Amino acid sequence: MDRDRLETVSLRWLRRLVIAGFLLVTLLPFWYMLVLSVRPIERLLLDPGSLLVPVGELTLATYAEVLKSVEDGGQGFLAFIRNSGVVALAATALTLVIAIPGAYAVSRLRFFGRRQVSALFLAVYLFPSIVIAIPLFVVFTRAGLRGSLVGLVLVYISQTLPVSVYMLKNYFETIPVSLEESAAIDGAGRLGIIRRVSLPLAAPSVMAVALYDFMIAWNEFLFALLFLVDRPNRWTVSLGLSLLADGVEVPKTVLMAGSVILTLPIVILFFAGERLLTEGLTSGAEKG
Repeated sequence: MDRDRLETVSLRWLRRLVIAGFLLVTLLPFWYMLVLSVRPIERLLLDPGSLLVPVGELTLATYAEVLKSVEDGGQGFLAFIRNSGVVALAATALTLVIAIPGAYAVSRLRFFGRRQVSALFLAVYLFPSIVIAIPLFVVFTRAGLRGSLVGLVLVYISQTLPVSVYMLKNYFETIPVSLEESAAIDGAGRLGIIRRVSLPLAAPSVMAVALYDFMIAWNEFLFALLFLVDRPNRWTVSLGLSLLADGVEVPKTVLMAGSVILTLPIVILFFAGERLLTEGLTSGAEKG
């Protein structure tokens, strides 16, 4: 075996080992969390390190306890899931409604301060969330929106809109102007061009932005805590999970069941839209 062949084989196996290592580090905690969530607490205390569960020990009682309402002796996660779903879907939809025409305007229209506006979208992320949390808390309290899901949706839009505009702008810039000019010659207006030409071509990027926005809104904790702490009936899943984590009397198996419920929708969405997410995130990387 010559040197070139040896290096090729070595790098091939090294890549496989690195991928296997990353998979192990990523999947093992989730697998252990899943195992803990379907084991009876008494079996967990006897053998806490087991990564396999005998079929006879499998139980879904922990999930039933997590999902049942508080009045029925459960943790009320079904209401938390509904609140998180409403907030995440509303924030994602409204962000796209604003970000699509905004990104198109920044990428296609010529106006004073166009480059500065693009830089300001990213400048928002130079500051940690806690810096704007107090001003938003004061403003929304005076506006009567604190403690409402509508106020939380507006807060999430302020977090997701800048990066959504920036991501979509990069993709719109890769669409050939000649396609839009041809549509304009055929009599299409600006809105018609966006709807019939730009949006169909930008579908992968729009899906990537939608998944990104949904994941942010679903997992967010800080603003949900600030705005909904005194309204338990409007808590999101992340707040409900923190309640389980702080409860001394809550078994760890129930806590793990809540963690699975919080994590599973994001995992399913990621794998369902993995191809679109990859295409959308890399769509604006090259031009030409």
